[in-house]
Formats: sequence, structure tokens, C-alpha cells
Amino acid sequence: MNVTLKPTLKKLVEDKVKAGEYGSADELLEAAVARLIFDPQRDELDEQTLAALEAAEQQLDRGEGIPLETAFSKLRNKHSDA
Repeated sequence: MNVTLKPTLKKLVEDKVKAGEYGSADELLEAAVARLIFDPQRDELDEQTLAALEAAEQQLDRGEGIPLETAFSKLRNKHSDA
């Protein structure tokens, strides 16, 4: 599949790849399409989920985040005992 982007989008893609955020333009576009298809939009989320996301974002802003691998480890431990 070939994709033609407007010049402004093409530059954004090139800048992200050049900055090392993605290995290639194909990788960035694949991630973008997957996110568009699989990630729910905020207007599709219930109030409880939106509140939890807001609380999590505030925790991150305060520096209370944990490394992703630590979070995965905690989840594996929690659900392996269940």
C-alpha cells in the first residue's frame, strides 16, 4: 500500500523518525493507524474510566509514576494468585 501525505504531515513524520521516536515512517504510520482503530476515544468512555484516567495523569504530573515493567510485574503477581 502506498500512502501520500500532505507536506505538513510528511514533515511531522520525518521529524519523528529523525528524532529516533520511530525506526521508520512505516513504523510510525502503522502505530498511528493501530491507535486510531484500537484505542477508544475519550467521548466513548464512561465517567468512571474518565475519572480514573484523570487521576492517573495527575499522579504522573506529580512524579508518582512507576516504570512500566514494575507495573506489569505487579499485575502478573496479582493475577497469578487469583
